Amino acid sequence: MWGFCTVLLDDGVSYGDYVEQLTYLLFLKMADEQNKLLKKKAIIPVGLDWESLKKENGVELEEHYRKILQELSKSEGLLGLIFRKSQNKIQDPAKLKRLIKLIDDETWMGLDVEIKGDIYEGLLERNAQDIKSGAGQYFTPRPLIRAMVEVMQPEPGQTICDPACGTGGFFLAGYEYLKNSYKLSADQQRFLDEKTFKGWDIVDNTARLCAMNLYLHGIGGETPPVVVSDSLISDPGDRFDLVLTNPPFGKKSSVTVVNSSGQAVKEKQTYERDDFWATTSNKQLNFVQHIKTLLKIAGRAAVVVPDNVLFEGGAGETVRKKLLHNFDVHTMLRLPTGIFYAQGVKANVIFFDKKPASETPWTKDLWIYDFRTNKHFTLKESPLTSKDLDDFIKCYIPKNRHERKESERFKKFTYDELIKRDNASLDIFWLKDKSLEDLENLPEPEVLLDEIVDNLQNALEQFEELKLSLNRKELNKNSVIRKFRTTASDC
Repeated sequence: MWGFCTVLLDDGVSYGDYVEQLTYLLFLKMADEQNKLLKKKAIIPVGLDWESLKKENGVELEEHYRKILQELSKSEGLLGLIFRKSQNKIQDPAKLKRLIKLIDDETWMGLDVEIKGDIYEGLLERNAQDIKSGAGQYFTPRPLIRAMVEVMQPEPGQTICDPACGTGGFFLAGYEYLKNSYKLSADQQRFLDEKTFKGWDIVDNTARLCAMNLYLHGIGGETPPVVVSDSLISDPGDRFDLVLTNPPFGKKSSVTVVNSSGQAVKEKQTYERDDFWATTSNKQLNFVQHIKTLLKIAGRAAVVVPDNVLFEGGAGETVRKKLLHNFDVHTMLRLPTGIFYAQGVKANVIFFDKKPASETPWTKDLWIYDFRTNKHFTLKESPLTSKDLDDFIKCYIPKNRHERKESERFKKFTYDELIKRDNASLDIFWLKDKSLEDLENLPEPEVLLDEIVDNLQNALEQFEELKLSLNRKELNKNSVIRKFRTTASDC
């Protein structure tokens, strides 16, 4: 399957386009097999099905394929999600015919669910490796996902949400964990297949890949657990036991508008929501605020966030203080660079539990595991493996966190210590970074420049917030001076 992609690359078909076309054709073939082999009701109308596509050749094949995509895109449910805004990207009818034959030669329903799923998951990972496509931002390293699920320990009957679900990695890991950790009853298995998961993604093609990924693993059935929309727009009303997510990288939300001169320009996008603690264009902070709303009381979250969420002033400080007070923010995993397809990303996983309203802070101690200092990973030569995270899982002790013990990489910080830090910053390290003494191991110049630009932009935005606060009489002179010094020192 993947080998044929290299043939199409010469025709300008990217890895992402190939996986997309494969998704359409594979779905048509499996629907045909379900009807013929399993005697299930046909979900594809006659004349738009696999058989009608197989018998065409040449220009007629290309025209009929385009018609199928156009008609099925108007459907509801899973069919509509898979074919939403679909287009043919394979312009050579001979190569399209060859791909159809490759798929037709295999009886897909005869393959084990895990085999089908692993094949497709492998294609998605290959696609994520294509830097030009940008698909890597939707693909979280699977060893990290598995470690997060293992310490969160979902239970049968619990609901799991991912408001930025990408290609569905957290759902698949949660599904696998529940299948392997429990002997499920028939009702529990049905709940796992049909009601456990709910996700959102703003990108049509990513949601399509997620829906197909889940479908091949036997999750969701004809009602996809994925919604195509901007999950930050509003509170959906649903509440969940667990939220596991890695929101897309890129700090600021923006929309493209056409100004009076006819030029397309980007404007910052903020979300005015009554349930948010702060209004900001920082997308990551908005996701943290959205996730706290999505949780049931006693619900638990594990969220990948970039470093700026830990130290940014203004709205960032407000969100951190509220989160520490209203939730039990008990664990943070500081991640190394080199594990994500987006280069130079400095990220962390924060773990927090939702609690009832209280006058006293729910966070007592934050345990931080430093998995970054003096750790070196690359995507090809030294990739992250599940074994690399074994010590973190061992230290976490999910069943009884009170039994935790400090180690070289695992340290405890009290609420009072955290809240007294400048801006209530959680950007904490204690190990000596040996790479700072070794100029040979410094990051690439582009990565260093990206960090410098990001820090300067962050500082400028904080100064703008200070100016607005001063104009609104929200801060006095001494407060402005203090915050100015803090922002300048961070920069």
